[in-house]
Amino acid sequence: MTVDVLRTEAGRNPRDKELHDLVGELSTRSDVFRTRWGAHNVTRHGTGTKQFHHSVVGDLTLSWEALAITAEPGLTLTIYTAEPGSPSAENLNLLATWAATQEAGSAPR
Repeated sequence: MTVDVLRTEAGRNPRDKELHDLVGELSTRSDVFRTRWGAHNVTRHGTGTKQFHHSVVGDLTLSWEALAITAEPGLTLTIYTAEPGSPSAENLNLLATWAATQEAGSAPR
């Protein structure tokens, strides 16, 4: 996915020195990135599943969907959701409660 995003940006801005520097750095640090960049075998993904680990609530498996912002070419809104009733949904609810108590604890009295 990273290679796809960078390829899209490189196509839009072929003279972007910072982008070229980033691709160069990623290529020297990651065999996987270098192989995928060099192979030009990239597909655009608009949906999928990602795994996260949060220090407070633990593991989360979230589905995601990327939506292009047509008014701003190049910008994408990515939405993450948990399967209703899943442990990840429960952990997200726990995280929301935890965040709200943290916020309430820091509010001026």
